[in-house]
Amino acid sequence: MLSSEPLHEIQARADAAAASVTGAFARPLFRLPGTELAAVQSPAPRHVLPGPWHYWWQAHYVDALVDAALRGAPDAARRAHVVVRSIRLRNGLRATNWYFDDMAWLALAVSRLDALVPARRSGRQPDDGPRVPSVLPHPRMLAALTGALHTAHTMALGGGLYWNRRRSFKNTPATAPAALHFARNGERERAQALVDWLNTTLLDPETGLYLDGIKPAEGGQPSNAVLERAVFTYNQGPVLGALLELGGPANLARAADLINAVRKELTHPGSSVLITHGTGDAGLFTGILCRYLASAAVSPTLPPDQRQEAAQLVDATASALWEGRAKRGARTVFSPHPLEPAERHYPAGTGVGLSTQLSAWIILEAAARIRRGLG
Repeated sequence: MLSSEPLHEIQARADAAAASVTGAFARPLFRLPGTELAAVQSPAPRHVLPGPWHYWWQAHYVDALVDAALRGAPDAARRAHVVVRSIRLRNGLRATNWYFDDMAWLALAVSRLDALVPARRSGRQPDDGPRVPSVLPHPRMLAALTGALHTAHTMALGGGLYWNRRRSFKNTPATAPAALHFARNGERERAQALVDWLNTTLLDPETGLYLDGIKPAEGGQPSNAVLERAVFTYNQGPVLGALLELGGPANLARAADLINAVRKELTHPGSSVLITHGTGDAGLFTGILCRYLASAAVSPTLPPDQRQEAAQLVDATASALWEGRAKRGARTVFSPHPLEPAERHYPAGTGVGLSTQLSAWIILEAAARIRRGLG
């Protein structure tokens, strides 16, 4: 059973998370007007030179703003466009960087943002959300990102995408979001080949979850490749998204099995609350999974039991985060561990990392999307 709060309360929670993240972390780039990135910590350290900015965190900041725009949040789509432009400026006027997973995440976010434009111009609106302001599309950025992802997809180790330009490791964090991007971009054969590679190479038959990656052993013989067996929540999310996007009996059966595996393997005992992985980069992981569980929950192509299961996982995690929140004036702070209070991890007067707060925002947006989609 989902929580009993009405839709307006679920959406108010997403509003609170959005306002807290944007209010605490949004900063102009180099104090330039008309720019915005999210600081990696709040309060932001005072540096003479620019500090770390985490390209892929900014990609998910864009994605969260798109979530908010689809929910009807004023100015969110325009703001997302500003962040995309600022990412390019901060990245030396380039769309691409060293890591192919980073580029895949940004391609997904920018594609979703650009999808708002034709809906506005044609007089139609996206199914999942109200009216949004038009924004400028980014075809050149998407072309550069897609081209870079093509170069990372080779037949070494049987297929898949390299993690970075060193080309010594192929993994789920790069392959899965790239597969989803290609599926949405019309390259369905390439997307299916990547999903098939994940199923053959990185799917753990014992748990039904996707392992982190694979790298060649000494000497480079494929038969001696070494599996990196770590299991993370976020790796499951974009695989689920790609399976749903591609559709068909085999993919949808695998999607249903993956939801079951997530419930069995990646929740806290005795609950439907998803595990998390701490702070830093890992602080974003479970939010990413929840975005794609929300897609599953509202997908008419899945059996009702799996849709309900996906919805329950998101709803329980979102409710736990909300229950454990801390209030700091007008701002809401969320715990990196949903079953523990935020005060335990972020006592008053301490700095708060962007990744955990952005993840909480994404989870609350996912819960709102499910509630809208289920009526």
